[in-house]
Amino acid sequence: MRRLRQLAERTPAARERYVDLLRALAITMVVLGHWGVTVIGYDRNGRPAGHSALGDLPWAWPLTWVAQVIPVFFLVGGYANAASLAARRGRGGTATGWLVDRSARLARPTTALLVVLATGAAVATLRGADPTQVRTVAWFATIPLWFLVAYLVVVPLTPPMYALHRRFGLVVPVVLVALVALGDLGRLLGPAGLASGNYLFGWLAVHQLGFAWYDARSPAGPADAEPRGLRRRRLPLSRRAGAALLGGGLAGLLLLTVVGPYPVVLLNVPGERLDNAAPPSLALLAAATAQLGLILLLREPAQRWLRRPRPWQAVIAVNAVVLTVFLWHLTAAVLLVGLLDALGVLPTPPVGTAAWYAWRVPWLLALAVVLAALVAVFGPIEARTRRPPDTAPAREGTRRLRTALAVLGYAGLVTGLLLNSLVRKAAPEPLGLPAPALVAYLAGAGVLRLLRSGWGSRG
Repeated sequence: MRRLRQLAERTPAARERYVDLLRALAITMVVLGHWGVTVIGYDRNGRPAGHSALGDLPWAWPLTWVAQVIPVFFLVGGYANAASLAARRGRGGTATGWLVDRSARLARPTTALLVVLATGAAVATLRGADPTQVRTVAWFATIPLWFLVAYLVVVPLTPPMYALHRRFGLVVPVVLVALVALGDLGRLLGPAGLASGNYLFGWLAVHQLGFAWYDARSPAGPADAEPRGLRRRRLPLSRRAGAALLGGGLAGLLLLTVVGPYPVVLLNVPGERLDNAAPPSLALLAAATAQLGLILLLREPAQRWLRRPRPWQAVIAVNAVVLTVFLWHLTAAVLLVGLLDALGVLPTPPVGTAAWYAWRVPWLLALAVVLAALVAVFGPIEARTRRPPDTAPAREGTRRLRTALAVLGYAGLVTGLLLNSLVRKAAPEPLGLPAPALVAYLAGAGVLRLLRSGWGSRG
């Protein structure tokens, strides 16, 4: 508690605390959402199996308009990335140094998860476990990593995309939305391959709005005294703008889903004509617009509330381990299901029944206990990640080599996580994870760790 008080007291007055609150709330909603809609049963071999209840609960589909909070991650990520990049450059640092620094907070907790899962899977395989079942368990535990694939692509693109933002402002996300619309036409009318770019364009569009939010926090003098082009880079933060975005986003979402060809549900449901989130669709971006409007409407009262010591200390505490919570929350479910099954007390009521709804509360409480234990063990890996001191500029040749290696390191991370997501959950994998995926990820993490240690920073 003393440490939290010290961190709260040292918080700069200009910090946008609301961004930190949104990150913490979004993580909480993802965790509770995944846990809440999980249906546990037994497969034909008598082994525990899980799936989402959304396919059996169509009445809950409109709730995903609020529960689908991945756009909020990219919005606050854009703000945080712009703020940290600008601060780094203000201290005389480089984009490469920023990129290497940024990788640590993402890679360290993720590496811990993958190493623990691979080690546990190897032990289980050596003890005679079915490699197919081992892969199924690891696949379920690594579902959260699909989000990191997209985010680890967006982060290294921050320096060039922020430069585009400073040149063209809000025109950039408008163009990206147009590209998403073109991809959706491919999904609806063909060829479907046109939609592949939406994995990048959709999340980049939301990320760019985070840049605009950060620029809106710049000191705003008289209009004629503002730097040229500054106004077109700013996100309007007024309540009127929030109401307009909320209303426009909801109207667009209703037209696209109720009247148009998009599913109402914003999460994956087998059998629907398309998935609004993978890749991001116009319907998801309409929901993101409405969410942004709601965020702006609540911004001022939230900022006042966060000036109080205790709420702000709570937000600091959650954000210190926020990625750890996200990464391990489905592993907590795997462990709890395994324990209850071993004890012969695993409840498997049919989805939608009174017993299933009644089981939600003790289920969530038990999962919270297991996750708290996992965070206590692995949270310090994330919480103790610190920014290294700025180093002297390297020579031109060394600087270019560091930049190339940083990009290569991120490519290794993305390749590893993407390969894991693409390999089917029933594949026979003795390590739980595909060996090429594990090698690619660890190689990328190793390169970034080497750069973070200061290699080549002085030429």
